[in-house]
Formats: sequence, structure tokens, C-alpha cells
Amino acid sequence: MRNRLEWRNGRVASLRHVADDVLCLTFAVEGALPRFDPGSHTNIRVDIGERHAVRTYTIVPAPKGHLAVAVKLHPQSRGGSRHMWSLREGDPVRLTVPENRFELSWRAPHYLLLAGGIGITPIYGMAKALMGRGASVRLVYGARATGLMAFRQELQELLGERLVLRDNSVGEHVDLAGEFAALPPGGECYLCGPIGMLEAAKEAWVGTGRPLSRLRYEVFGDSGLLAEEAFSVDILNRNQSVTVRPDQTLLEALLDAGVDMVYDCQRGECGLCAVKVLERQGAIDHRDVFLSAEQKAENDRMCACVSRLTAGGGTIDVGYRA
Repeated sequence: MRNRLEWRNGRVASLRHVADDVLCLTFAVEGALPRFDPGSHTNIRVDIGERHAVRTYTIVPAPKGHLAVAVKLHPQSRGGSRHMWSLREGDPVRLTVPENRFELSWRAPHYLLLAGGIGITPIYGMAKALMGRGASVRLVYGARATGLMAFRQELQELLGERLVLRDNSVGEHVDLAGEFAALPPGGECYLCGPIGMLEAAKEAWVGTGRPLSRLRYEVFGDSGLLAEEAFSVDILNRNQSVTVRPDQTLLEALLDAGVDMVYDCQRGECGLCAVKVLERQGAIDHRDVFLSAEQKAENDRMCACVSRLTAGGGTIDVGYRA
């Protein structure tokens, strides 16, 4: 079960490659769209084999009356990115009215924006909105190679010297400690990137003594520390075993098997889908931002929408009682 979403019909208006492995899709949407801020996301219905699924994508700048998303083609796609890359101009889509869980405060005297890889998607919209208001902005964008930096040309034109690119392939990396030290007092940092970057940023931020509330972040749910492997779980009190394929989440596998689950964000942020891990063979690859570092270290809970066992199997408790 999840919160009720407001679905709309749309059509693919245009497609363009904004990086070697990132496709930007712009949709013409039926009906007036409510006002929404940068950092918002939309849910899109995708076809995976013979079944429907929902994938969440951050909205990037688009013309009025349109929504646009940027989709990275993942080698181990769970089907969402493959479906999105298969779309052509004129194809119909079902998508939701934007909602936002990664909001700008609009209160800070200075803004530091950090992005890693496809994490640029919410950061791009924030940069454009802040520049439009004449705010003090610095954007630091790191990726495995220059060709993998989505919207690089647009960002260079928008920000000029306020944009810093870090190409990992030539040994350049984001200096988190240095960037935080240079951020003027009262400044806020907005970060989106892989889980490793987020954990390092949180540690470095705490080391500065700045309020943690001034560090805002979002992480994409497939940013695990380890590659996806198949695993299985036995469900306490249900006499049922469920196998999770590499290309699906534990939550998807449980729902497909008829296990009722409470869930909402499907991005590892709200914690509603967290299950108890009673026994396990492999380690837990925690991919959420809901559980604290201490809770993750205890390894007795995981968010079913993004986190997974690295291999083997285990026993979980989803809260079912006869």
C-alpha cells in the first residue's frame, strides 16, 4: 500500500542525449500542472516484460506544460531504464503530478551544490532556480568521465566560473572537506550522488561543526556498494520463500509473491517498507538514507525498496501475524 498518486496522461515530445549514457525525455502532459520547485520527482509507469511497474525520476528543467526527466541506461537495469530508452516521440506515457521530498530552503546566504554522476538531475534544476534569483551559488560536479556528465554544456553556460567539474578518469575528485571549509558561514549544501559519496559527505560535514540541518541530500536507490546478485528470503510466520532476481528489489519480489507490504517512496527515504532481518548468509548492502549509521551497523533491518542481501539467503519478518 502506498499514498494515493495523481496520475496524468502524457506523450513523449522530444528525446535527446545529454551524456554518453543519459537520455533526456520531455513529455507533453494533459491538463494544467501545479507549481513545483526544483528537486521534485514524478513517477512513471513502465512495462517490464508482461507486467507494469513504477519508477521514480527527478524532474529537470523543461518548457511550460511539459515535464522532463534524464535517465541513465544502467547495465544491470531492473527494466525501468531499458523501457525509458525504448520510448520514441509520440509514445503515450502515464506519469504523476510532481511531488518534492528534496526541497530548497530559499533561506541561505550561500549555496554549495554537489553532484555525483546521475545525481546532477535535481542539482541542475536547483542551480537554474538559484541563478534566476541572483543567489550565491557554487556547483561541483564529479563523474567517472567528462562524457558522462549530463547537462555539462547547459551548466557551463548557466554558471560559468561558478561550475567546477571533476573528471575521475584523470584523477580528479570532489574535495568534500575543502569545499565545506570554503563555504561561508550560514551556507547550505545540497548533495545528490551515490551512497559512498553521501556517507563521506556526512562525515566531513559533521567534522566542520556545522548544523547537520544545513546539509540536504538525496541518493539514488540503485547506488549500492556491491553489484546486484540473486538471493532468497524465508518469511517468518508465512511458510513462504521468495527469490529476488538481480534486476528487481526485495519489495518488488515480495509484492509479486502476494506479500502485503506498506511502502511509499521506493527510494530508501521513508522507511515504511523496512523489514527485520532475523537470519542471513550474505551481508546487507544498505542503500537507503533512512536508517542511521548505527542502525545499519546492527544489520537487523533493511529497507526492502532499495537494500538487498549480497548473496545466499536469509529470514525476514514483514510483520505478518496469523
